[in-house]
Amino acid sequence: MIARRALIGLAAVLLAAVPLWVPGNYDISVCSEILIYAIFALSVDLLIGFAGLVSLGHAGLFSLAGYTLAVCLGAGFGQPAAIALALAVTLAGTAVFAALSLRTTGVGFIMITLALGQIMWGLAYRWVGLTGGDNGISVASRPAPFGISLAVPSHFYEATLIVFAFAVFAYRVFIDSPFGASLRGTRDQPRRMSALGYNVWMIRFSAFMVSGLLAAIAGILFVFRAEFISPPTAALTASAEPVLMAISGGSGTILGPIVGAALVEIVKNIASAYITRWNMLLGATFVVIVMFMPEGLVPGTMRLMRRGFGPRPPAPAAAAAERKTPP
Repeated sequence: MIARRALIGLAAVLLAAVPLWVPGNYDISVCSEILIYAIFALSVDLLIGFAGLVSLGHAGLFSLAGYTLAVCLGAGFGQPAAIALALAVTLAGTAVFAALSLRTTGVGFIMITLALGQIMWGLAYRWVGLTGGDNGISVASRPAPFGISLAVPSHFYEATLIVFAFAVFAYRVFIDSPFGASLRGTRDQPRRMSALGYNVWMIRFSAFMVSGLLAAIAGILFVFRAEFISPPTAALTASAEPVLMAISGGSGTILGPIVGAALVEIVKNIASAYITRWNMLLGATFVVIVMFMPEGLVPGTMRLMRRGFGPRPPAPAAAAAERKTPP
């Protein structure tokens, strides 16, 4: 427990000091993007790891929040009002997503969420009068809370880190709560949970709503960071990325999706500058993870550490001698 708290404290210090030890505004901006996609990956992993539901349509919710924010700001709304409307609209959209997709589970759930996500992509692409189509929507400026301009990359990173910390804390409280235990119960034994009197559908619906809220927060931060949004944010690949982040890092954990988000974003934004076929590198990395750490990077690394530093079993000869020795 002490070692775990020490590691968490060290990680917090390193994250808070990123503007001091990360060179250049571009790299700091990439760190902001990692935190944003970590929140997005956590939203997807809440369903994958704790509810046993794989969503391939979460980019629709992510983009719904972003587009609502951009449209409201373009219409002259203030930034607090635009953020509140983006959250409200996305939660309403999440309720529709959940009500339709939770009619089934397994492959059926995957296909319905995929279809809903593609509908959002189609609206973003074809509803030119509202979304700008291929041209997208530009956002004029970033917020300036308490008079601190977030146009400075280091300031925006610090603001994103604060939101990220609150999101992770709330996520931890949620999954450690009795409701989180009941959610895991619906994943492992849905029929038994129903027989015990739990409303399995409502538990999953509530988890979907929390997941949509996290996706909305990530979408809002993404638009403020990029100051732009376009249809690719709602595409199928945008929904598949957080799923890969969660699975590669270790679904059903808190640290796993964060590590997965860091892995994908570093390869996309930094390694791609030196490797032309960076997609092949990313794909090969996923293959290696699945082959040698099927549970994900974080649980797999912990398993290897326990094997390397834990007590070693006695040699076969010594074990046989112990069994033959009379008491």
